[in-house]
Amino acid sequence: MVDEADLALVKMAAAREGRPESEYFREAFHLAAIRSRRWDEEWDIPVLDYGHSVSADEIDSTVREAITDTESDAG
Repeated sequence: MVDEADLALVKMAAAREGRPESEYFREAFHLAAIRSRRWDEEWDIPVLDYGHSVSADEIDSTVREAITDTESDAG
């Protein structure tokens, strides 16, 4: 039981790429299975405390600086 439009897209992609439709269905089923996973154990995710809220602009600026530094080190 799948949406007809989705099925048509899979059929077109399979024909275009010369792959069996079953490969697409197996891949979709695998992705659905992965998305349904749940972990029982607690994750040890570190919390970073900068003493203040961090804005999106600060994050963007830091990432841009890191990219620029990496590019200048490589060049």
